[in-house]
Amino acid sequence: MKMGLVSLTTLFVIACLASFAYASDPSPLQDFCVAVKEADAAVFVNGKICKDPNMVVAEDFFLSGLNKPGNTLNPVGSRVTPANVNQIPGLNTLGISAVRIDYAPNGLNPPHTHPRATEILVVSEGTLYVGFVTSNPANPAIKNKLFTKYLYPGDVFVFPEGLIHFQFNVGKTNAVAFAALSSQNPGVITIANAVFGSDPPINPAVLTKGFQVEKNVIDYLQAQFWWNID
Repeated sequence: MKMGLVSLTTLFVIACLASFAYASDPSPLQDFCVAVKEADAAVFVNGKICKDPNMVVAEDFFLSGLNKPGNTLNPVGSRVTPANVNQIPGLNTLGISAVRIDYAPNGLNPPHTHPRATEILVVSEGTLYVGFVTSNPANPAIKNKLFTKYLYPGDVFVFPEGLIHFQFNVGKTNAVAFAALSSQNPGVITIANAVFGSDPPINPAVLTKGFQVEKNVIDYLQAQFWWNID
C-alpha cells in the first residue's frame, strides 16, 4: 500500500513537471521550421508544418511595415499590427512574436488576455495608462488585485500570461507602443467581444445572472457591434 502511494506521488510529481515543461511553446528540434501556408498543408497540427529547409529563403524571416501607423479610426481608437507566425512563417517553433499598437487620443486597447503568452510592452510615443488584474484569489473574501502604471516614452511594462490587461492613451496626442510576446501565436481574447459579441450569442439568462444586471442591459450590450482591433 505504501509503495502504491509512493508510486502515485512520483507519477503526480512527474506529471506536474511535465506540465511546467510544456507551459509555453515547445523548443525547436532544428535550426528553424518555416511554416507552410495552411492552404498548402495536407494536415492540421499544433503549430504549423515545416517547409522544406532547402526551399527556405530570407523573406521567410522578414516583415516590413511596423514603421507605418495603424488606422485608429474605429470605436475604440486603437489598432494592433501583428508580427506573428501568420505574418513571418520563420517564427514557427521559435516561441516569440511582436506587435505594434497605435492609439488615437483617448484610444483604448480594451481589456483582453493572451492565453498563450506573456507580453512585454515598451512605449515609443505618448502617455499610456496600463494595467492588469490578477486571477481569482484563493480566499473568496479577497478581490482580484489591479496593478496600474502611467507609461511614458522609453518605459517598459510586463503583462503576465493569461491575465486580463489593457492600455489607454491618456495624452492629447497619438501614442505608439511595441510589444514582444512569448509565443509564435499568442492568441487574443477581448473580454467584451467574447462575452457580448459571440456567435451564436450567449443565453441572456446566463449573462444576467453572471453580471447581476437586468436583461435589458444584456440585450443592449449584445446588440452592439464589438470591434476587433487586430
